[in-house]
Formats: sequence, C-alpha cells, structure tokens
Amino acid sequence: MIEAVAFLPHPPVLVPELAQGATAELADLRTACAAARDLVIAPDRTTVVIGCGDATRGHAPDARGSFAGFGVPLEVSAGDGSGPLDLPLSLTVGCWLVGSGRAYSIGPDGAAPVLLDEPTTLVVMGDGSARRDVKAPGYLDERAAGYDQAVVAALGSGDPRELAGLDLDLGTALLAAGASVWRAAAALLTRAYTGHVLHDSAPFGVGYFVAAWT
Repeated sequence: MIEAVAFLPHPPVLVPELAQGATAELADLRTACAAARDLVIAPDRTTVVIGCGDATRGHAPDARGSFAGFGVPLEVSAGDGSGPLDLPLSLTVGCWLVGSGRAYSIGPDGAAPVLLDEPTTLVVMGDGSARRDVKAPGYLDERAAGYDQAVVAALGSGDPRELAGLDLDLGTALLAAGASVWRAAAALLTRAYTGHVLHDSAPFGVGYFVAAWT
C-alpha cells in the first residue's frame, strides 16, 4: 500500500554543484523539496522513485546515475553504487534528493510499473511545461500556463482521479517531463490523500512544482 507521496521536479540545477550562480534563485525550491521529502519518507516504509525514461522498467537496486554530462563528475545511486550506470536524469535527481530507494523509469505512454504489496512511500519526479515563456527550452506556448495550473490543482487535490484527468498528449506537446509520470502515479494510487502544494514556480520558463500527499 502506498501510504504517502512526494511530487518533486528534477532540474539538474537543484544540485548546488551544477547551479552555476543560480543557487540563491533556487533556494526556495530546494527547501520545498526537502520539506516534502521529510513529510513522507519513513524508515518503516519502502521508498519507490519513479521518473521519465525511454520505457517503463525497473532498475537494479544498486543502479547509478551521473551528472558528468553537466560538467560535474558526481554520481548518485539507488543503492550501494555498485551497479550499472543507467539511471535517467529524472531518477538521478530523485536519488540525489531522497537517497536510496527502488527506482523505476516511466515510458512516454505513462504505463505504470508493478510494485510489491508492502508499505510504500512513492516519490514522483516530474517537471511541468517547458514552454512557459520565450526563454524556455521550448519557447512560449500560450497553453502552457493553463496546463500547469491544472497540474497544480491536481497536486493540491490529493485525488488520483485528478492526476489521471491531466491531458497526456497536451503535456507531451508542452514538453512537460512529468506528464507520463503523473499518469503512471495515478494508476498506482487507489485512494484519496490530503494534498499539500509546497512550491509552484517557473524560474527558467519551466514549471517546477513540489507537493506532498499524506
């Protein structure tokens, strides 16, 4: 049973070594991520981290991820760090934020992995639209703000049905890296929670949201 959920973004600049001068600008986002983590992580529950990847699949318990592609020779792991280097960026940032846990990539279709029936904290890694303004990675799309508002409303509701109702095709068009992951999370969650939205911003033209469901 999934007893609590954290929804976190995964920009690599969350890692201070990669921020390159944006550390102060992202301080509130980092603080919110830490607060959501502390609200949901519990030693008597298994932590499962899901994030976007090429296909829905599980990763080895000791799989690693690297920030070397961003100019910093920093690695993180879902376990003891002895496994293959195959975590995508979303799960690499996820493991950096919450520490070890079982890691699952989610493919573009939003298919959900099969989880063990045990007390679980689910950590859902996902960015909003990357088309919020003209300096965004995908340039400005007038639909982006409305889509992100719908995401924030769903995260605040604590209701998996609201997540399931998000438009996956629109999210994909708006370069929302969380679109498929939120769809998968909706399929994994079978009851309502109390939703807490802790952060909502778009400092680089990309929507970054932090929420906790308890």
